[in-house]
Amino acid sequence: MTTDLRGVLTALTTPFDSDDAIDVPLLKKVVDRSIDAGVDGVVAAGSTGEVGALSSEERRQLVDVVVEHTAGRVPVIAQTGATTTAEAIRLSRAAQVSGADVLMLISPYYEPLSTEETVAYIKDVAAAVELPIMLYNIPSVTGLNLDPATVRRLATEVDNVKYIKDSSADWEQALRLIHHHSDVIGTFIGWDAYLYSALVEGAAGVMAGTANVVPAEVVQVSRLIAAGDLAGALAAWKTLYPVIDALLSEPFIPAVKAALALQGEPVGVPRRPTAPSSDEAIASIRKALEGLPQHA
Repeated sequence: MTTDLRGVLTALTTPFDSDDAIDVPLLKKVVDRSIDAGVDGVVAAGSTGEVGALSSEERRQLVDVVVEHTAGRVPVIAQTGATTTAEAIRLSRAAQVSGADVLMLISPYYEPLSTEETVAYIKDVAAAVELPIMLYNIPSVTGLNLDPATVRRLATEVDNVKYIKDSSADWEQALRLIHHHSDVIGTFIGWDAYLYSALVEGAAGVMAGTANVVPAEVVQVSRLIAAGDLAGALAAWKTLYPVIDALLSEPFIPAVKAALALQGEPVGVPRRPTAPSSDEAIASIRKALEGLPQHA
């Protein structure tokens, strides 16, 4: 499987059954939903997948199922970051054995680290595996921003650091990564509202939790941009953006699950203590979905 990642990557939701266990049959349907719509890769155990609510064993199970069911149709990116270097190495090695194509590393969270501590963590994990590494910059969770200079340093000093998912929601930073550092690292923007803008600016791709809900529509925007049809892409984006805005305007994990249920794909509710979407949120999401062209 090629690891030259580009395009749309779905940050997969994690379905749970009535006993609060990972629902494997539904997980396979979630994977197929994205792949059948034409996405360029799927991501297991990311933020949209409620990684913070999963045990280490469940994280391994999730990657195993996604890799096996994907069966080489698209690359699988496994999010294997953890709060300790040792656990991140264990998860990363397990994902490599499972057959993941790329490892995505969130920096340790809970206790914010210094930049040098974070760099040491990334270097240690990267040295323990052979797969390409995608840095995962989400400072709202980790308390530390991987600034472009640090990202470039890692990409030039660590052979298998090849990509970054930037979920900083800092558009100025995103532009610097795309325009000044694409010679050493592929930038995937992880803030769904910037999807159109990022692809037009030349990002390697986007990683979107909303692609669980509207995968074909996200792929359409991406492909039109890649084909140079910016007018067509903008027209498609204008019909898609209200759905993305509705999902981002609510607590995101429950919003994705509520939207899937509205589309006839119930995947359970978030793990407690995260609450399901409110009736008001569901009504807002339903209205946005009904505005898509096929519902008009």
